[in-house]
Amino acid sequence: MYDVLVIGSGPGGYVAAIRAAQYGLRVGVVEKRSQLGGVCLHVGCIPTKALLHSADVYELFLHGEEHGISCDNLRLDWARVQARKNKIVLKHAKGIEYLFKKHKIETISGHGRLKGNGRVEVEGKPELEAKGIILATGSEARMLPGLAPDREQILTNIEVLGLERVPKSLAIIGAGAVGVEFASMYRRFGSEVTILEMLPRVVPLEDEEVSAELERAFRKQEIVCHTGARVDRVEKGASDVRVEFHDASGKSQSLAAEKLLVAIGRKPNTDDVGLENTAIRTDRGFLPVDGYMATAEPGVYAIGDIVAASPQLAHVASMEGLVAAGHIAGRPVRPVNYRRIPGCTYCEPQIASVGLTEAQARAEGYRVKTGKFAFAANSKASIVGAHGGFVKVVAEEQYGEILGAHIIGPSATELIAEMVTAIESEATVDSMMSAIHAHPTLAEAMGEAFNAVRGMTIHA
Repeated sequence: MYDVLVIGSGPGGYVAAIRAAQYGLRVGVVEKRSQLGGVCLHVGCIPTKALLHSADVYELFLHGEEHGISCDNLRLDWARVQARKNKIVLKHAKGIEYLFKKHKIETISGHGRLKGNGRVEVEGKPELEAKGIILATGSEARMLPGLAPDREQILTNIEVLGLERVPKSLAIIGAGAVGVEFASMYRRFGSEVTILEMLPRVVPLEDEEVSAELERAFRKQEIVCHTGARVDRVEKGASDVRVEFHDASGKSQSLAAEKLLVAIGRKPNTDDVGLENTAIRTDRGFLPVDGYMATAEPGVYAIGDIVAASPQLAHVASMEGLVAAGHIAGRPVRPVNYRRIPGCTYCEPQIASVGLTEAQARAEGYRVKTGKFAFAANSKASIVGAHGGFVKVVAEEQYGEILGAHIIGPSATELIAEMVTAIESEATVDSMMSAIHAHPTLAEAMGEAFNAVRGMTIHA
């Protein structure tokens, strides 16, 4: 009998398991993969960002003349790029194994299914029992009807990470975080990239000004973006893939590319986890939960990508895992506030945001005041050669409550932490104006954006 049994060892599952063990509970983790870490570690966040960093380094050397650094016979060794990525993944998978041993967490290999009444079956093993069960089974890429990934021409996030060479051309359906990250990566490695997005703008969940800025940046990088595009047909040829689509004006168009990446979102892995043996009912495959991640089945919790109304982000899954583990252990925990979650996109330029967009804040009836500061006026941005982008703060006009923050530009995914902390601690625009930011740093742009809300920027 386990105190806690976790099904899935991704960033939600393994974090929940470790926290439960820290509370002194007996913990087991059921994992169907050969290694711990889930999609995020093996075919998601970590390998993608490793390749993106290599793209950053490659691009820096390509344009080293500006820094007085000239490289003769510069070449891309793709096999070594991939080897470095794989080494990073393996290192962190081994790290999770070490943490499980340290905290005496038992790993059960196989596919876990709920049987009801606190029981879980794993094929070929005795039935398991637990006082608390945490479902952390994650998600997989959605595909267009009639399409299936084939590792050669039709790709998802899994296949595109394992390519043996950089394709000459890459078409991408979907301009969310996954789509624009791979567009940015492969363009810098030398691919011709075209993006098709059904909605009116790229990164459609971001603030409208951020979307417009990214489109401008992509045009400079010669990444072609078709927004308002409806895909009609995909046909595989001997050496390429042809995509027929209607553009925003309704005109029929077609394009051909060596590879096609489908990045239209992710679906929850809840079809084969034994929900029929419980009181849990799904919402389009997602599981409804309460503030402590508890489902309708007593003793069963759900976290991560399978949760209804939860953003499909690794760090959200981790926090939900901490909440679930604490609740099972009877410890005081705070429910996740989904309005205070940072979203990060690691394309070039980087994008990060937290809270409400300007449009959302106005729609909710706030009297909105915004402040925006461009990185072009920031000394450190000039030093690192990143002149585009901005920091935008969305605030309530009278009291200066920070409703949201949106960054596009250098190190945006690191800078957003200050905005998250400010919102979480209920700081105001006026109190943040008094926070001293070191010079010269990119973070100075944060302080200036707060000043901009009150019309008091120094460098603009």
